[in-house]
Amino acid sequence: MNRIHKHRLYYLIIAAISMTCAAGLILYALKKNINAFVTPSQLIHLSSVDYHFNLGGVVKKGSVSHDREGLGMHFIVTDFKQTIPVYYEGILPDLFREGKGVIATGHMNEHGLFIAETVLAKHDENYTPKMVQQP
Repeated sequence: MNRIHKHRLYYLIIAAISMTCAAGLILYALKKNINAFVTPSQLIHLSSVDYHFNLGGVVKKGSVSHDREGLGMHFIVTDFKQTIPVYYEGILPDLFREGKGVIATGHMNEHGLFIAETVLAKHDENYTPKMVQQP
């Protein structure tokens, strides 16, 4: 192998290592921004839920109840197979409704209640804002 071939081989190895490092850093950065969620059926099968995660499903009809004092709210998230009770304290998004999709971020407590820190309401692609009537 002559000198030119050795230089080309070194450049090729350095390029391959650089590309691998760049791809690894990109995937690591994207891992923090992935918003995958766990459904109630998947949550039942998990052995340990001692961490924060996203719970996704549909708000069960007739399950929404407000606390008498404060901004607390109880509701049930279902995937039509299993249900998980959820507690959230705060102001809910305008699109939050019974029978609509929801993604809640939080953790499970020792009583099997999901304590949500944030709630996102999902809407379909046909969303149109309310029309404001002019006086």
